[in-house]
Amino acid sequence: MAEVRLFRTFSSPFALRIVWALKLKSIEFDTVLEDFPHKSAELLKYNPVHKKVPVLVHNEKPISESLVILEYIEETWKETPLLPDDPAERATARFWAKFGDEKLLSSIFRSVLRKGIEQEEAKLEARRNLEYVEEQLQGKRFFGGETIGFLDLVLGWMANLISILEETSGQDIIKEEQFPVLSKWMKDFSEVPVIKESMPPRDKLISKFQAMQQA
Repeated sequence: MAEVRLFRTFSSPFALRIVWALKLKSIEFDTVLEDFPHKSAELLKYNPVHKKVPVLVHNEKPISESLVILEYIEETWKETPLLPDDPAERATARFWAKFGDEKLLSSIFRSVLRKGIEQEEAKLEARRNLEYVEEQLQGKRFFGGETIGFLDLVLGWMANLISILEETSGQDIIKEEQFPVLSKWMKDFSEVPVIKESMPPRDKLISKFQAMQQA
């Protein structure tokens, strides 16, 4: 058994960022796939508070919550750094990572899952949030500069899920003419071999989100 294990599901965007980080740093790990809602006894043992993925287990010590796990990986394995050296730039990356999880992700999901006036309000909020993110990419290939960094991994769910949400909802979330820099980033990010080879099966994701929207 490898000293590093990752508990995840096939579709979790939060767990996928951990997969990418481990692979970018060439860290060997075992994957433990959970089948929600049936949670394994091991997952409940390692994450008794939230009872969810991802959970990274390193030398039998569990680490939960994806942003915390990314920080742990960065501090434990120094090779191929994901965060910049400058403290202000590191703080900026952390700020936008939190923004992505707390503001951007929720507004986009609400824009496709809600109905009526709630949906229209979510669409406006999502567009404003996307504009903020687009500004952070100006003049750069990746959020980390010329190479993938911490913030790219945190926001990488967009390259994975936006087209799925657009197909299953029939809505345009990110139009290339409206968000040219962000659109190019999603394409460039998706074509990086470590990223591309780890993407979940598209057909399974479509089935999952179709079921979510019907519910």
